[in-house]
Amino acid sequence: MEGFAITRTTSVSPPPPRLHHRPRSPLLIKSQPSISLSLTQPRPIRLLFFSHPLPSPLTARHPIRRPSLLIRASANPEANPPPPPPPPPKGAKLIPLLISCAIGLIVRFVVPKPPEVTAQAWQLLSIFLSTIGGLVLSPLPVGAWAFLGLTSAVVTRTLPFTTAFSAFTNEVIWLIVISFFFARGFVKTGLGDRVATYFVKWLGGSTLGLSYGLTLSEALIAPAMPSTTARAGGVFLPIIKSLSLAAGSRPGDPSAKKLGSYLVQSQFQSAGNSSALFLTAAAQNLLCLKLAEELGVIIANPWVSWFKAASMPAIISLLATPYIMYKIFPPEIKDTPDAPAMAGKRLEQMGPVTKSEWVMVGTMLLAVSLWVFGEKLGIASVVAAMLALSILLLLGVLDWDDCLSEKSAWDTLAWFAVLVGMAGQLTNLGIVTWMSNCVAKCLQSFSLSWPSAFGILQASYFFSHYLFASQTGHVGALYSAFLAMHLASGVPGVLAALALAYNTNLFGALTHYSSGQAAVYYGGTVDVVTVNGMPKQTLRSQQEPAIKLVSTLPGHMPFKPGQECSIPTKHNPSNSKLDASKERDLSDMVHMERHYVASHNHRPSLFQ
Repeated sequence: MEGFAITRTTSVSPPPPRLHHRPRSPLLIKSQPSISLSLTQPRPIRLLFFSHPLPSPLTARHPIRRPSLLIRASANPEANPPPPPPPPPKGAKLIPLLISCAIGLIVRFVVPKPPEVTAQAWQLLSIFLSTIGGLVLSPLPVGAWAFLGLTSAVVTRTLPFTTAFSAFTNEVIWLIVISFFFARGFVKTGLGDRVATYFVKWLGGSTLGLSYGLTLSEALIAPAMPSTTARAGGVFLPIIKSLSLAAGSRPGDPSAKKLGSYLVQSQFQSAGNSSALFLTAAAQNLLCLKLAEELGVIIANPWVSWFKAASMPAIISLLATPYIMYKIFPPEIKDTPDAPAMAGKRLEQMGPVTKSEWVMVGTMLLAVSLWVFGEKLGIASVVAAMLALSILLLLGVLDWDDCLSEKSAWDTLAWFAVLVGMAGQLTNLGIVTWMSNCVAKCLQSFSLSWPSAFGILQASYFFSHYLFASQTGHVGALYSAFLAMHLASGVPGVLAALALAYNTNLFGALTHYSSGQAAVYYGGTVDVVTVNGMPKQTLRSQQEPAIKLVSTLPGHMPFKPGQECSIPTKHNPSNSKLDASKERDLSDMVHMERHYVASHNHRPSLFQ
C-alpha cells in the first residue's frame, strides 16, 4: 500500500572551538527544522523550508539537538486505530430523576397530611421517600443522590445543619468504614488470597460447596464475633473477592455472574441466619431482650433459651439458603473438579506466610478478642476496630494512601450516614409512632385472633424496615411498640419477643441499605438491583477499586513474576465491553495502587 510521511528532521552543526559572539547573519544557521514529504519509496523527495534564524549571542561547545516529530499516514485502514467512543453522558439520568422526585412531591403535596403528624415530619418523610426511590433507581451514584437528599432537607429547613449531619458520628457507620480497610489489608497482604485458596483446596469441588463452606464458617465464628458488619467486611468479603477474581469473575463486567455474584448473595442472605442463631451473634439481639424485660417479658437463661428456640429454623435456613440461591440465582461456573489440585499448586507457589500476613492475622485476632470481651473491658466495637487499624498503619501493612483510595468506604460513609440520620429524625418527629398507631387501630377494627394478629404484626414489623437504614435503629424505634401490640392482641410474650428479635436479624438482608453488612456487600461487589433480587449483569462502576489482584503485589505473588493476569486496565484493547466511565475508574485504580503491575488480559484460572 502506498503511504506518505511528513518528517521533521534536525540538522546539527559541529561545535565551534570556543564560545564567541555571532553576528546576525542568515549564513550562520546552527540548526534548522526541515519538513520532508515523501512517498514510501527507496529515495524520498524532500522539500526544505528555511526560516530566518533568531539572534543567538552565544554558541555552546556541545551540539544542540531539537526534538524530531514523525507523522505517518497510510492508506491501509488497519494501520489507523478506530476513533474513540463518545464519552458517556454526564449528570443525572432523566427518567429515574423524574420518578424519584415525583415520589417525594406526591407525598408532600398530593397525599393529605394526617392531623397527628406535624408539617415538618411530613416534609421529612417526603424527602426520605424520594431519597429511597433514588437509591433504587440510581439517577446519580448512591453517595451523590444521598447528598442531594441531605441538601434538600437543609435547604427547605426541614432539618438544621447540625441535626442533618449528626449521623456522621455514628459508631456503627465508622465500624463499616474501618471494615473496608480491613478488607483492603486482607487483599494487599495476600492473606485473603491465601485463605481463599485453602477454601478452594478443601471445598473447591463445586461452587455450591464453596458457598456452604463460607456459610458454615460464619455460623461457627458468629457467637464469638458479635458484629455481622465486622464478619462481612473483615473476614468474608475479602475471601469472596479473592475467590471470584481467581475464577475470572470480576465486578463491573458480565463475568461477575460466573461466581462472585452468587457467592455474595448467598453469604449476604445467610448472614442473618447466623446472627439469629446465637444471642451474642449481633448487638441488636441483646437490645431486644432488654426492651422486652422493660415490658415485663422475662426470658430465663437467655443464651440457652435463645439458641433452643432459634436452632431449628435457623439451622434449616442455613442449610437451605445456599441451595435456594443456587437455583434462583445460579452461577455460570458450577463444577470445578480440578480446582483442589490447582489450589495446592498455587499454595506451593505462594510460599510461606509473609511478615505482613502474620501482622494481619495477629491484628485481626486482637480485634476479634476485643469484640468478644470488649463489653467487660469497657471497649466499644468501633474503638477496637480503630485500634486494629492504627496497628496496621504503624507497622506499614496499610498506608494512608490505601485508606484514601478505598472509595467504597468513603462513599458508604456518605450515603449510609444520610439514611441513618433521616431515619432517626423520622422517629424523633413522630412518624414511626403514627405508623404504629395506624396498625394497632386496623387490627382492633378487624377483631383478629392472636395467631392472625401475630402474622400481620410480624409482617408489618418486617417490611417497615424499608424505612430504616439500621437494624439497631429499627429496634429502638419499633420493637417496644410492636411488642406492646402483640401483648394487647393476646400473643404469648416470649413468642412475640423472640419472633420480633429473630426478624430483626432477617430483615438485615432486605435491601442494600438495611444493615451494616448490606452496605459492606453492596459497597464491595453487588449493585442495587442485584441485592434486591433481580439479577443484572452490570455492576456499579464505582466499585472497581475492589478489583485489586493479590498475585500482582510485590512479595505476594502466587504466580511467577511476569505471568499474565486478568485485571482490565484502560489501555487494554480487548476490554471492549467496559464503558468509558468504568475505564476511568480502572485507570484511577491503577494510579492509586502503587504496587499494581498487571496489565494483560488473561490469568490462569483455577476454574478453567
